[in-house]
Amino acid sequence: MILSGGLDSTTCMGLAQEAGYDLYPITFHYGQRHDREVKQAERVAEHYQVQEHRIVDISFFSDIGGSALTDTSIPVPETDASDIPSTYVPARNMIFLSLAAAYAEVIGASAIFIGVSAVDYSGYPDCRPEFINSMNETINLATKAGVSDETMSIKAPLMDLTKGDTVQEGLRLNVPYYLTTSCYNGADEACGVCDSCRLRIKGFKDAGAVDPVPYAVDVDWT
Repeated sequence: MILSGGLDSTTCMGLAQEAGYDLYPITFHYGQRHDREVKQAERVAEHYQVQEHRIVDISFFSDIGGSALTDTSIPVPETDASDIPSTYVPARNMIFLSLAAAYAEVIGASAIFIGVSAVDYSGYPDCRPEFINSMNETINLATKAGVSDETMSIKAPLMDLTKGDTVQEGLRLNVPYYLTTSCYNGADEACGVCDSCRLRIKGFKDAGAVDPVPYAVDVDWT
């Protein structure tokens, strides 16, 4: 499964475990602005006592640029009115899933979990069900496992959930949200104003819960 160290992918860890899957998380260092999410992914993997946790360096994303998350000359916006915000990383999930499929084929995995949602999300085109369905078909056309009738399937269990629904699922499963990070700025205290923070705060509020991670701004959880 693809583990970013964030709220969504960590919830997927809990759901995959509940469904009886052995956990083999893969985390990508893709040249992002900070490595906090990689460190938190390591902590999440340790919490779940996984058999193996792969961290793969694909930091060439920073050479490509084009995103506020990989190019430090582009500021992280507090709000972004565009349909596809500047924090979108071109082709990120397509490459993540391709590499995860390669790893899955090597270890004989039948499922790849990814924590994308098309409900409470930032408008990224690679989080839509159309994309996931297309990649699912492509992976099975392009792999030895697929053409040998040992099909792999991409599991996106959060696709139709609101952020509040996701948080409720995670709380039900005792997902260690205190180990996760969502802030695009990557500080010890989440900024509370970037799009990712705002969606996370909304999720905990909608779930009637208090986020265990610290914020640099005052948040009214009532």
